[in-house]
Amino acid sequence: MTNHITTKWLGGMAFESNNPSGHNLRIDAGPDDGGEGSGLRPKALMLSGLAGCSGLDVASLIKKMKLEVDDFTIETIANLTDEHPKYYDSVVIEYHFYGSNLKEDKLQRAVDLSVEKYCGVMEMFRRFAQLEIKTVFHEQ
Repeated sequence: MTNHITTKWLGGMAFESNNPSGHNLRIDAGPDDGGEGSGLRPKALMLSGLAGCSGLDVASLIKKMKLEVDDFTIETIANLTDEHPKYYDSVVIEYHFYGSNLKEDKLQRAVDLSVEKYCGVMEMFRRFAQLEIKTVFHEQ
């Protein structure tokens, strides 16, 4: 399977990129880098892709396992290297689950399956960054 994405320059430092979903997104540099800040930053977008990929896995497993979860967030905290080309050399991924009837062992299993088996973006990140995975349960 091949993905083909077209990214069009809009002038200045802004671009618009399509997606197989049919939705477009705008990319722009911040004012400090000559842009207007009117779009998403490319490196941060990578972190959103990582969290989104794993989040889709976990959400699917929550449904399949018939688990009760009131809310679920993923925090990604990444360290950017100092030297060019700057890249993320370490990333902490925190899975936060909220609810009054959390099945912690099954939710941890869902996270583990995503991290170790299903999430292709996680595997891509593993090629260049040290990953630290944390799961936090918030009983309400």
